[in-house]
Amino acid sequence: MRVPALASVSGLLQVASLLGLLLLLLKAAQLYLRRQWLLKALQQFPSPPSHWLYGHSREFQEESELQPLLKRVEKYPSACARWLWGTRAMVVVYDPDYMKVVLGRSDPKAPILYKFLTPWVGYGLLLLNGQMWFQRRRMLTPAFHYDILKPYIGLMASSIQVMLDKWEQLITQEPHLEIVGPITLMTLDTIMKCAFSHQGGVQKDRDSHSYIQAIWDLKSLIFSRMRSAFLQNDTIYRLSPEGRQSHRACQMVHQHTGDRVIQLRKAHLMKEGEMENVRKKRHLDFLDILLFARMENGSSLSDADLRAEVDTFMAAGHDSTASGISWVLYALASHPEHQQRCREEIQSLLGDGTSITWDHLDKIPYTTMCIKEALRLFPPVPSISRELSKPITFPDGRSLPAGITLSLSFYALHHNPKVWPNPEEFDPSRFAPGSPRHSHAFLPFSGGSRNCIGKQFAMNEMKVVVALTLLRFELATDPSRVPVPVQGIALNSKNGIHLKLRKLPNFCGDKDKL
Repeated sequence: MRVPALASVSGLLQVASLLGLLLLLLKAAQLYLRRQWLLKALQQFPSPPSHWLYGHSREFQEESELQPLLKRVEKYPSACARWLWGTRAMVVVYDPDYMKVVLGRSDPKAPILYKFLTPWVGYGLLLLNGQMWFQRRRMLTPAFHYDILKPYIGLMASSIQVMLDKWEQLITQEPHLEIVGPITLMTLDTIMKCAFSHQGGVQKDRDSHSYIQAIWDLKSLIFSRMRSAFLQNDTIYRLSPEGRQSHRACQMVHQHTGDRVIQLRKAHLMKEGEMENVRKKRHLDFLDILLFARMENGSSLSDADLRAEVDTFMAAGHDSTASGISWVLYALASHPEHQQRCREEIQSLLGDGTSITWDHLDKIPYTTMCIKEALRLFPPVPSISRELSKPITFPDGRSLPAGITLSLSFYALHHNPKVWPNPEEFDPSRFAPGSPRHSHAFLPFSGGSRNCIGKQFAMNEMKVVVALTLLRFELATDPSRVPVPVQGIALNSKNGIHLKLRKLPNFCGDKDKL
């Protein structure tokens, strides 16, 4: 009786092996056909030779990704192909005419890349597409009306002064400071005040440090996963050490921003008569506006939708803004003549700067030019991606079929010598009123219908930071620690951004001396 049983088991194993081999062959054939389709689709967009399996990964090491990209800009006009691995490729775009065509369409965010952000920010405005995105965008636009943004200037200034007070104490022991960490805490403090009417001291709260560390971990993990062929599968990723670390970081982020705060605010609004009292407030915060918002069918946002929008706004509003502010201060520290001209402009308008208001922000044109030039050199979000939903033809006649992923590199666009003469030079006059430039040559906040909804909020915060910082400190670079820009979800520095700060001797509110 045992022999037939053994024969039966052996037969099943043979059938299973045969099926496994068949599936493996089918998968191999699928990958081969995919690669052949990509080779044909991208033949009009030449690039350096790539390995059949590793693609251009050896050329683009994560910590030195930007320099090889700029070399390509000089060699390949407008756009070029980039192979991530054997069956994954994209077209990198860095020409303003190309940008205009792409951003004028309604192609979705590339799901193969942006899906990795879902556990962090959910399906909010950043990741939605189509009609759902359009409805959500229209719903949230009132949250960024200038009447809502006006009162935020005072909240920003109060958070910035806390940071500057800490800097003043620190430079008594050591004049060189790493500024990215403190600026990130400050922008988080600002967002918490503006989005949630938070009254606590975020910059002194240990939980805030944990939240920021979780954000940095998530950015690093997500960006690495985007570049890894072995971590694309969700099941494999969840079981990996990186996946478990990512899960813990997401839990930390959601605890800090979403569930508890939203539930407390909803409970408060449900009290009898409280909704009308909130509507009569001098200003509504971002969470109020989300809770009052209604879809076209009259329904309100679900808890998951609320958390997605809050997490999205928190991430973009503090992290990418902190990146922008840090690089702006570094650019001014690197060019003392422009820094001094900004300071004189600000002093003539604000005196000691104790009462900066919304109306002041349009009266510092040279400072604004310097901020824009810094954002050109160091765009906070260096690139975005789209997946073509239909074929596209570019102005030079080259075309791509539907299904191709495009990477719109704002960093490469802003450093393209065919778009910006002497692109590595810091020249604020590029942004003088009336200076000619292509409508899509400068895109620090993207462009088209999906441009950054919070760009005015971010620009306001940058202006307030620069104004209050230059009134109090003279900034200089640290020659021994020059920052190294690296590609990421936001533009980071491999070794931080270190500046030397000197308190200005006449900063005491003495307007006559200033």
